[in-house]
Amino acid sequence: MEKSLLYKSYLIFVTSMTHDSICHLRLHTSLLPESFRINHVGPATSSYSYSPTTTTSSSTTTKLYNSLKPAAQPLLDCGKALARSGELLIDATSSPSLDIYGGGLSAAGANIRNAGDCIAQAAASCRFKTGAELVCDEMREGATCLIEAVDHLKKAANDAQVDGMLELKECIETDLMPVMQACGEKLEAAGSGIMRRETVVYIGENLMGAGEELGRMALFVQKIQPDLEETRVSGQRMLYAAEKMKEAGNNLMGVQQLEKKKGKSWLKG
Repeated sequence: MEKSLLYKSYLIFVTSMTHDSICHLRLHTSLLPESFRINHVGPATSSYSYSPTTTTSSSTTTKLYNSLKPAAQPLLDCGKALARSGELLIDATSSPSLDIYGGGLSAAGANIRNAGDCIAQAAASCRFKTGAELVCDEMREGATCLIEAVDHLKKAANDAQVDGMLELKECIETDLMPVMQACGEKLEAAGSGIMRRETVVYIGENLMGAGEELGRMALFVQKIQPDLEETRVSGQRMLYAAEKMKEAGNNLMGVQQLEKKKGKSWLKG
């Protein structure tokens, strides 16, 4: 009974104190019984908790154990190069040698360009510790663009068959469609891994896989019309994007790459 009265008196005394006084009092609460120790410091209101048990709080923000910042610059370069590759593929369809502008191949090029823009946006958010959710959204959106491009390629294959361009039809169906689907799925796995709070090593492995598929896709883009400048340069930009995506994956996995010596620095040993 005496202990209950003492607790109530102490409660009235503490809730009537100012914030600074409570902060000062907390430094000396180690001298009090454990059941009377203050577990919260804040404005002087009646909402204090005096339970000896500790409480834990949960956050709904997506956080990773390690930062995605090492992948920021390579992914930014990858996104810009991939967007340019898609634009060049659109230009290739309007050339006299192909003359299929506005068809499925043009739409696929537009999706590749949009995927590059999404990857670049994801790279910009990689620089911030609180940007994991934005990286997840943009990366998965880029994956969706690539997977949707496969549907446009199916239309492009049908258009090529109607126009009697059987080599183009075979290139699209046999080469382009499988690797673009695989690239989109790997990129989707990386984005969903962020949402599931997987380790950055897991995310890096999927980026590495997406980069490998993107590299194969670059060779097949050049195969569409080998003598055409637009398809050749489009494949080159896509190949550069693939290298940068693999670099981003290596950075997240902690794989150190040897820097190439530039100029005459090799003379110094």
